[in-house]
Amino acid sequence: MTIVEICCGSVEDCIAAAHGGANRVELNSALHMGGLTPSVASLRLAKQYTNIPIVTMVRPRSAGFCYSHTDIETMFLDAKILLENGADGIAFGFLHENGSIDIENTKTMIKLIKSFGEEKEAVFHRAFDCASDPYEAIEQCIELKIDRILTSGLENKATEGKDLIKTLIEEYGNEIEILAGSGINETNVKEFIEYTGVKQIHSSCKEWLIDKTTTMNNVSYAYHEKYDYEIVSEEKVKKLIDQCK
Repeated sequence: MTIVEICCGSVEDCIAAAHGGANRVELNSALHMGGLTPSVASLRLAKQYTNIPIVTMVRPRSAGFCYSHTDIETMFLDAKILLENGADGIAFGFLHENGSIDIENTKTMIKLIKSFGEEKEAVFHRAFDCASDPYEAIEQCIELKIDRILTSGLENKATEGKDLIKTLIEEYGNEIEILAGSGINETNVKEFIEYTGVKQIHSSCKEWLIDKTTTMNNVSYAYHEKYDYEIVSEEKVKKLIDQCK
């Protein structure tokens, strides 16, 4: 059975993912920036309206993963607050400027997560795809007892990184969970699973809605088309899951 995780940016997204049959969600804010830390309110309501595990992103800003002292302080406090409010896991990533994993801060985050129960999951997100050496990075994650890595195989899209993902699964899949994500959808997931042997898929299943107040007068808050914003499509989630069977 393939585990399907849906990348969500709101409470409504989590509800759509759950109704579509997803096994788990990753809750974020600001998906157009690659996903940032969500609000506590969105987590609490998502837990109230769904009954599937919710992993919350902890990422204080856009761009990369080499953080300042205050960024790191914020991340630890956000993680603590989210776990106190029911998060089933934390997705995070710390890198040094040279692309190596920041071992000490990663250790501290894992210890914090597990202090809320061994069942709470420590997920090293796609900061892994910016690692200078993926083999060294995955071995370090295993040694640190990270539960899961989210990766696109060091490419923009997982379909482009499928060879590395396949290799990582073959060499390390019995030691750590590997979650493949970025660019995987209902049109390509079946072939991707057959090629790589991956057992967990991460997808946005997004569609675009219109808010006509996005661009008014001489002001625009658009980041896609003129009036569009993204949501999770329940129908796309269902189609994705059908292709995973």
